[in-house]
Amino acid sequence: MASGANVVFSVRDYALNSADHSHVVSISVFVAVICLCIVIGHLLEENRWVNESITAIVIGCISGTIILLLSKGTSSHILRFDENLFFIYLLPPIIFNAGFQVKKKQFFRNFGTIMLFGVFGVFISSAIISAGSWWLFPKIGFVGLSASDYLAIGTIFSSTDTVCTLQVLHQDQTPLLYSLVFGEGVVNDATSVVLFNAIQKIDVSKLNGWAATHIIGDFLYLFFTSTALGIAVGLVTAYAMKKLYFGRHSTDREIALMSLMAYLSYLLAEILLLREQLLHLSGILTVFFCGIVMSHYAWHNVSDDSRITSRHIFATMSYIAETFIFLYVGMDALDIEKWKMSKTSLWTVVGIDSTIIFLILLGRAAFVFPLSALSNYLHRTERPPITFKHQIVIWWAGLMRGAVSVALAFNQFTYSGVTWDPVHATMITNTIIVVLFSTLVFGFWTKPLISFLLPRVLDRRPTVDLNSPNEDFILPLLSMEESTKTNILRAKDSLSMLLERPVYTIHTYWRKFDDNYMRPFFGGPHRELQSS
Repeated sequence: MASGANVVFSVRDYALNSADHSHVVSISVFVAVICLCIVIGHLLEENRWVNESITAIVIGCISGTIILLLSKGTSSHILRFDENLFFIYLLPPIIFNAGFQVKKKQFFRNFGTIMLFGVFGVFISSAIISAGSWWLFPKIGFVGLSASDYLAIGTIFSSTDTVCTLQVLHQDQTPLLYSLVFGEGVVNDATSVVLFNAIQKIDVSKLNGWAATHIIGDFLYLFFTSTALGIAVGLVTAYAMKKLYFGRHSTDREIALMSLMAYLSYLLAEILLLREQLLHLSGILTVFFCGIVMSHYAWHNVSDDSRITSRHIFATMSYIAETFIFLYVGMDALDIEKWKMSKTSLWTVVGIDSTIIFLILLGRAAFVFPLSALSNYLHRTERPPITFKHQIVIWWAGLMRGAVSVALAFNQFTYSGVTWDPVHATMITNTIIVVLFSTLVFGFWTKPLISFLLPRVLDRRPTVDLNSPNEDFILPLLSMEESTKTNILRAKDSLSMLLERPVYTIHTYWRKFDDNYMRPFFGGPHRELQSS
C-alpha cells in the first residue's frame, strides 16, 4: 500500500511539475531581462538623452521581437498582463516608497497647488479628452465606442507618468518644482483611478448635473476616508515600534513590520471599498499617506541600522516594480493577437493616435498655465512664484503616459487581458502606442529641455525660514499662564497671520502641536534636533 501511494504521489508531482515548468521558465527569463535592464541603465546613467524608463521600454520591445520570432509569430509575451497584478502587487511598493521618501515639508507647504494640479487638473483634462475624442474620432472613420467608453478614455489618458522628469530633477536643487511634479503625479494617479471607477457606475442614459455632483461626492468621500485609514495604520505601527522596540533583538522584524503594515493598509482600503462596490479607488492614497506617517514617526523609532536599510529596501522594491511595468509595456506593443483582432486601417490608427496626443497636449495646457497663475496669486506672500519656465516643465512632465493608463485601458476594454471586440482591441493597441510614443519621444527630450530651461540654477528659497526660532516666536500657542488680554492680542495677531499667510501659519501651528503632543506619544526626535 505504501509503495502504491508513493507511485500515485510521484505521478501527481510529475504532472504538476510539467504543468508549472513553462511558468518557471517564463518567470526566470523575465527576471533575467529585468537584470539586463538594470545593467544597461547603469551603463547609460550619464547619458543626456536616455533614462531608465526609456531603456526598459526599448529592451521590452527588443525582447518582444525576439520572442515573436522564436514563437513563429504566435506571441510576444513572456508573461500575460493582468490589471490585478498591477493594482495588487506592483503599484503598492511604488506609491509607498513615494510617500516614505518624500520631503514632507515641501510637499505640505505646496499641498494646495498640488491638489489644484492633481485633482482639478484631472477633471479639466478628462473633460477635454472625452469631448474631443467623441467629436473627432467619427471624423477620422473610427466608430463603435459607447458614451461610457468616451468618458473612460478621458480618465485613461489623463493619468500621467512623471518618472522620466523626476529622474532628472533634484529635490535639493529645485525643491518647489520637484515637489509640484512629484506631488501632482501621485495625486493625479489616485484621482484618475477614482474618477475612472466612478464613471463605471454612471448610467449614461441619465447623465445630468446630479451625476457630476455624485462623482465629486464620491471623490471627497474616498479622499478623506483613504487618507484617514493610511494615517491610522501609520500611527498604530509607529506606536507599536516605539513601545516594543523590536531593534533590541532583530532589525529584520522592524523592517518587516513596516513593510507588511503598509501593504496591509492598501489591502484594507481595497477590502472596505469592495463592500461599497468601488474597485481600486483609495488604496493609492491610503498607502501614500501611510508611508508619510511611517517616515515621520515609525522610522525614528527603529535602530540606526534599520533606518539606513529600510530606505534602501523600499526604494529597491519600487525600482523593480517600475522596471517590470515599463518592460512589459514594451513587450505588449508587439502583441500579435490584438493587432490581428483590430481591423482598423493604418491611416485610421495614425489618426486616432494623433488625435489622442493632440488632446493630451491641449488638456494639459488648459489647466497647468491657468492654475499656476491662480496658485501664484493665492500664495504671493508665502513662496516664490511658479515661473513660466517651471510651468513649461510641469506641463511637459505630465505629457507622458504610463502603467496606470495601460491598466485602466485593460480594465475598460478587455476581460482578464483578452478581448474579441475589434473596436476594443483597437483602443488597447492605441493606448500602448500612445504610452510608447509619449515615453520615448517626450521622455527622450526631457533631459535636454530641463537642461535648457534650468541650467544648474537653484530655486530661490522661501523668504521665510520655517525652522527659524524667531518665526516660531511670532505664532506661539495660547498660554494658560498669561492674562486673558495677552492671549486675546496673541490670537488676534495669529488670525491676521492666518489670513495673510495661511499655509505658513497652519504649518507652524502643526509643528507646535506635533512637538508637544504627537512626537512624545508616537515617537520621533524633537524639531530642534531633527528637521522634518
